[in-house]
Amino acid sequence: MTAEQQPPAPTSGPSLPALADGPARTVSRIGENLWDCVTHGHLADTRRMPRLPVLLGDGYTVHRYEPTVPVDPALAPLLLVPPLGAPDFAFDLRRGASLVEDLLATGREIFIVTYDATGPGAGRRGLELWVDEILPAALYAVAAKHDDAPVHLAGWSLGGLFTLLTAASGVSGAPIRSVTAFASPVDVSAVPLVAPFRSVAEYTGGRIFSTAYRTLGSFPATAVKWAFQLTSVERYLTKPVTLATHLDDRELLEQIEAVDLLMASMTAYPGRAFGQIYHHVIRSNDLAEDRLALAGRPVRLADVDVPVLLVAGADDVIAPVAAVERATELLTGSPDLRFVVHPGGHLGVLAGRRAREHSWRDLEAFLADHDH
Repeated sequence: MTAEQQPPAPTSGPSLPALADGPARTVSRIGENLWDCVTHGHLADTRRMPRLPVLLGDGYTVHRYEPTVPVDPALAPLLLVPPLGAPDFAFDLRRGASLVEDLLATGREIFIVTYDATGPGAGRRGLELWVDEILPAALYAVAAKHDDAPVHLAGWSLGGLFTLLTAASGVSGAPIRSVTAFASPVDVSAVPLVAPFRSVAEYTGGRIFSTAYRTLGSFPATAVKWAFQLTSVERYLTKPVTLATHLDDRELLEQIEAVDLLMASMTAYPGRAFGQIYHHVIRSNDLAEDRLALAGRPVRLADVDVPVLLVAGADDVIAPVAAVERATELLTGSPDLRFVVHPGGHLGVLAGRRAREHSWRDLEAFLADHDH
């Protein structure tokens, strides 16, 4: 089996003379960027960090990223958990803006669980499958490679909620060392964009959306993409102006390109899982009241008994600060509960240009504090 890796990134084309004055240097950078874009069709290096599967499950796969430096046995392994709907390469967005690349450079072993959103039976998978089966199986598989020692968990968006709920569920006894949730909204009443949907649900008893996802079997990928874009309408409307006025800013152009690729790679939400999110999270806000029930039993955040790091984006409209912070009032059993707010929106706080100096440093410090 070969590691997953895309062809090497193109080299830069010829540059204009680097003259002493600022305007000339700007023109030079613009020329380089335009040359590379025209010649190679892109600027961003979006090759994925190589990884190999270590567990093939029913509708999911656990991968181990290939180390880039010698593995440090003193560092506990970390399992990354992406959300439904968004591609897993949010953790590995591009070279220079990849949390995976950054963590591998510390000598820590990094694993990730990925889902098959289109395979047989995908539409019938509910949240209990992720909480009670998929994540525990992934954790046991990783722990088995490390003398059955507990594993760090880190998730983004809904993936972060999966990590919290897995730690709260007592069904599997999964070996969890700590949990980190990036941009994971616990209280949807604090999410302005959800308010119209909650009003419609209350007025109709939830029938309109229930009929839609049952008929389609899922929440379509196109709708997922629109939902993300709706949260950043201003950015999309001003994108042409931003590009035109920042042709000399290579890093910004690369980031925009990589984010556009992520948006184009959205997948559908499984129908049953979306139905549960709609009824129990959006409509009833059960998570915020710590009364969520899965498979007929309560799964309470108050039962989480491992260290937890909650990361909120200061500009996030999908998971506003208040929606994330609500969890601090519910995670009463955690022996080390940390809540931090950093620059960025829903994706930016995880993979933005400022994440390396902010949220990634908090994550690495938190993991180091609980490696033993």
